[in-house]
Amino acid sequence: MSGVNPAGTLSRLLGGQGGQQADRLNVALPCKVVAFDETTLLADVQPLLKLTGDQPAQLLGVPTLGQKVSFTLQLGSSTYPVETTMRPKLQRGDVVFVVCADAEIKNTLSGQVAAPDTGRRHSRNDAVIVGVLPCSLSE
Repeated sequence: MSGVNPAGTLSRLLGGQGGQQADRLNVALPCKVVAFDETTLLADVQPLLKLTGDQPAQLLGVPTLGQKVSFTLQLGSSTYPVETTMRPKLQRGDVVFVVCADAEIKNTLSGQVAAPDTGRRHSRNDAVIVGVLPCSLSE
């Protein structure tokens, strides 16, 4: 009888395959802003996590979320309802948090229900900037 444990060998083989698949799965990552267009709200960003021996490639033209907010402003004894849209103002060097959508988002950016053109999942090509990390918020 050999000293090889077939269950252990199978576990290592399957674990290696799962690890390789997980390495291709992108969910969220911190990035540094390289450039930001205030008109289109698109940014070029540099991922900050180095998961392989190579430098991570920049993500180009990443959409940035804005916010629609409403609140009540009280001045003296009077209150005023306020509704406004807050557009992001990113600067080169800001550290942002980027999420990768479950599927291709290009066809949905107009606000319409649409099928993706590709079968890609959790791709960095479908990244969206969701906010600025605290290290870039200090004044």
